[in-house]
Amino acid sequence: MSSVDELKKERERWEKANLTKSPVAPAKTTSGLDVDVVYTPADLGDFDYQKDLGFPGEFPYTRGVYPSMFRGNLWSMRQYAGFADAEESNKRFKYLLEQGQSGLSVAFDLPTQMGFDSDNPMVKAEVGRVGVAVDTLRDMEILFEGIPLDKITTSFTINATAAIILAMYLAVAEKQGVR
Repeated sequence: MSSVDELKKERERWEKANLTKSPVAPAKTTSGLDVDVVYTPADLGDFDYQKDLGFPGEFPYTRGVYPSMFRGNLWSMRQYAGFADAEESNKRFKYLLEQGQSGLSVAFDLPTQMGFDSDNPMVKAEVGRVGVAVDTLRDMEILFEGIPLDKITTSFTINATAAIILAMYLAVAEKQGVR
């Protein structure tokens, strides 16, 4: 008998011993997918450990981005920051990094989050108020000028314009020579 068959029999034994006394109602995810009470390697089917799970710090990164995760790397310390324009926010980012912060959490203003340019009259009062205004690739270059993107981690709080902001960030990284 294969180990998969053994696991299936053992699961049946476990269910009989434990779930007949206290049945568990069927459950679904918010996407409508069935959720089982317990999962075992027998549920994996055609599972390729290296391709589907891998090792920590290696593709497909299902077990973390660092080989030893937080045993070898401290948590990223980030303060949510960004205000006014890219130049002012860049000064703030540099100050925070000088104080020992190991990453940046970029706050964008509401017009940037909504996809409006700063010169749109409808959003004039909100430009740079609760975050940094980023309208162009040049703004993004100024925001990260003198900040080595290969040495820090960056997170963005952005919604509708996420793809545009990410494209700008990647372009800046590429200009810095970061893969």
